Amino acid sequence: MLLSIWFFFSVRGREVMMLMKEKWPKKRPTAPLFLGFLSGLTLLYLLCLWTFPAGGDRLLQTKMVEAAREMVRATEAIKDCRRQAGVPIDPENDPNLTGLIGLRRSIITTTLGSLGAKRTSTNPHLAALMVYFFHQLNLQPGDKVAIGASASFPAALVATLAAVKVLELKPLIIFSLGASQWGANIPQFTLAHLYRCLQRSGIVREEPLAVTLGGDQDVGLDMAPEGRKLLRQQIDEAGWFTFQEPRLAANVERRLSLYREAAGSWEKLKVFVNIGGNYANLGTDARILSLKPGLNQVAFSSPTGQGGVIQAMAARRIPIIHLLYFRGLATEYGLAWDPKPLPHPGKSRLFQLIRLRARWFISLNLIYLGLILLGGLGQQLFLRLLNMEASPKPW
Repeated sequence: MLLSIWFFFSVRGREVMMLMKEKWPKKRPTAPLFLGFLSGLTLLYLLCLWTFPAGGDRLLQTKMVEAAREMVRATEAIKDCRRQAGVPIDPENDPNLTGLIGLRRSIITTTLGSLGAKRTSTNPHLAALMVYFFHQLNLQPGDKVAIGASASFPAALVATLAAVKVLELKPLIIFSLGASQWGANIPQFTLAHLYRCLQRSGIVREEPLAVTLGGDQDVGLDMAPEGRKLLRQQIDEAGWFTFQEPRLAANVERRLSLYREAAGSWEKLKVFVNIGGNYANLGTDARILSLKPGLNQVAFSSPTGQGGVIQAMAARRIPIIHLLYFRGLATEYGLAWDPKPLPHPGKSRLFQLIRLRARWFISLNLIYLGLILLGGLGQQLFLRLLNMEASPKPW
């Protein structure tokens, strides 16, 4: 449609130029100004479409609410699993009693962590937001989604898997068991236990492609020795594939090989979801800190030997969903920061944002078509004036 409009007015523009040359042969024609205006307006329109994507349809919001409810169901299942394992929930640090908040410190703790960020990630609307991101990429049932997660944000993994289930996507998962403060760092209930719990409750069916220790150099150098031993034992008992590779480039290549083999080809891999700050996923290039939270569709890379899985995927033009900086994510997409109590599914500024962007889309189309119409009418009037002046006088 845009090409048709541009072609029509470009033809009329050339007609205007010819008449102007006949009327004022020594003057520089000004008709290209209109064509420049039309081209610039079209480019601005396309830019606005990219910035304010349409996303307010009822089916999308229905799926978003469904994913939020699925995360609530998953959280209830995790609480039951914790009770059965004899691991109580601390109401002081986990006032919403989600069962997704860990300890300040344990033998499998890797680094410092923000309690507010961990509690923010337990919001069921994070699952709704993941549906929105997947919708922006136009993912269809059966599409393959690569997921790389540390145990630092177990709730973010639950949210992602809830969205994947609702949209009937195919998850290809690699996760690590070491966790920062307040993550899945309870030795008696690690991410290994949590993942098995999700499998039993039907949230996810797939086995992980691999499970690693995580932490420093992805081999747990910042954990207590007994913590590393415990996690190796849990991986062995689960029967999961694992590897220990402290060299960044070799570790990244191992992961890429697993993803590519499971997907069948890079073309079949639609998105990479990074959760937390695993060493191999982030790499060591400090520029990774500038990656915005949420959906990124810009190709970028890092110097040889410094890039992680994120950079390798982005270099292949695979979109990245980055779930690490939760303060920024909450601000950008209307998620409540450290909410108490957790909001009811469907009651969030996130949904207002989606509707607002939909109104922007409608208004933008009306403004664009209105300006095109006004410009076209102005051009037609100018053409008529030229024709009148160029016509031979009857006297």
